[in-house]
This record gives sequence, structure tokens and C-alpha cells, in this order.
Amino acid sequence: MHSELPWEVWSRERQQRIEDALDRALAGEPGRLGEAMRYATHGGGKRIRPLLAYAAGEVAGADPARVDAPAAAVELIHAYSLAHDDLPAMDNDSLRRGKPTCHVAFGEALALLAGDALQARAFGVLASGTMHAVGEACALLARAAGAAGMAGGQAIDLASTGTTLALSELTTMHRMKTGALIAASVQLGARCGNPLSATQTTALDLYASAAGLAFQVVDDLLDVEGSSESLGKTSGKDAADGKPTFVSLLGLAEARRHAVALRAEAHDALVPFGAAARRLHELVDWIVTRTR
Repeated sequence: MHSELPWEVWSRERQQRIEDALDRALAGEPGRLGEAMRYATHGGGKRIRPLLAYAAGEVAGADPARVDAPAAAVELIHAYSLAHDDLPAMDNDSLRRGKPTCHVAFGEALALLAGDALQARAFGVLASGTMHAVGEACALLARAAGAAGMAGGQAIDLASTGTTLALSELTTMHRMKTGALIAASVQLGARCGNPLSATQTTALDLYASAAGLAFQVVDDLLDVEGSSESLGKTSGKDAADGKPTFVSLLGLAEARRHAVALRAEAHDALVPFGAAARRLHELVDWIVTRTR
């Protein structure tokens, strides 16, 4: 099912699919809380997690329509995490996607509730989809978002402020905080199509692990090298807050080499899929070469 469309066309089409799916998912959320949920979700996100879900669906021969629900679910989890991470009790940021963060626009209490409601809506969307073994899919997403994944990684990040972590510790933290949801995006997308062999499933896990870590390394690089205008969020904040990063540990040049090496690992992992993995290849290239 891999298409011959240029990357720019394919990615634009899939981004429009996820925008439509998110619109449907949040259309019925009422009142001011619903406004805050839509505000936290819409407005310029890269949609990298849904794109990964659609690309992984292609290697399993999935109809994109079947991937809509898990793609929306992972993006809703991501949106909830950003609304909470930006709060004064966490990262205390005032700019996200080029606009005021959710708590700045709606107040802290409503931003907390919007995040809670987005998380609940994510599981509702996933459970109402057409993929196989919905219960297993919900359990997979819950693990990725919970104490062993995204939330646990954020807890380590908060506890590590002002300290120096070893490379292995920093890697573990980001495999949880960032990588777990990226891996879930790939796994859920692949589950929308034909069953994969154990070798293929392992290959996707290796790809997602390398791509997820590369994403974070590049984020750390952009925090130093990018501007608030280009990034849509406050640049230089990690260093100002004393956060351990790949740049603070390795330096700019070595961090950049690390991202390139992780990209190579991701490409190598996709060998079992041949041409069907074209979009996954293109995605990890974009992850490492992006400027925002």
C-alpha cells in the first residue's frame, strides 16, 4: 500500500486527515472546557505522532481510515501532556505553537481539566475505532502514557533539574518521556493492518526507539540554536532552567552526530519492510533535519 506520492504531498494529506479526525473527536466537547481542549490541541503542531501511525499502518497494508482513531488518540495524549507540562508547577512556559500556553489563555484550573479531559477523550476515541484488539491497544497506550512511560519520564525530568545525568540516565529518561508515546504511535498504526511477524514487530520497535530518541536530541539542539519565533515556544529555556539535555552533556557537535547515528539506526531497522517502509524512512529523515 505504499504510495508513490512525493513526501510533501503525502505528509500534507495525512496532516489534513488528522486535523479532520481531531475536529470530529472534539466537536462535541461543551462549554469553556471544550474550548480549552480544542485550543490545546489545534494550532500548528507538527503531528509527528499521527504521521508515524499512518506510516506504520502502510507497512502493514492498513487502510488510512482505520488508522484515524489511533492517530487521533496519540495526538490527544500528546496535547494533554503539553497542557500539563507548560503549567507553572511543571515547566512554567508561556508560549506553545506560537501562541500563549493553555493555562495563560484559560487559567491554570481549566488547563488542568482540559488535560484531564483530553486524556479521557483519547481512550474514548481509541476504543471506538475499528482496529483489532481494542482492549490491547488501550493497554498499550496506557503504558506509554503512564508511570513507565511519558509521565514517569517527566517525573525524572523534574527531579533532575539542576543536576548532571550520565548519558545512560538521560537516554532512559527520554525513552520514557518522549520515546514511549512515539513507539506507541508506531505500534498502534501497525496494528491497524495485516498481522506482522515477530521479526517485523521487533524491527518496528527498534525503529521507533531510535527515531524517538533522535527527535529528542534534535529538540535539545533546536532549543539552543533556534529562536522562539521559529520554534513557536520559548528557546533557551532548558539551559535557563538547568535541565540536563543532550547538548549540555555532549556539546552541540557531538549531539548532532548522535542524532545522525540514531537516524542511521532507524533506517537499518526498516530493512525487513523494503519499499513499504518508505514513509517511515522519510519521517526519520525529517525528524533529524527539521528546523522547528
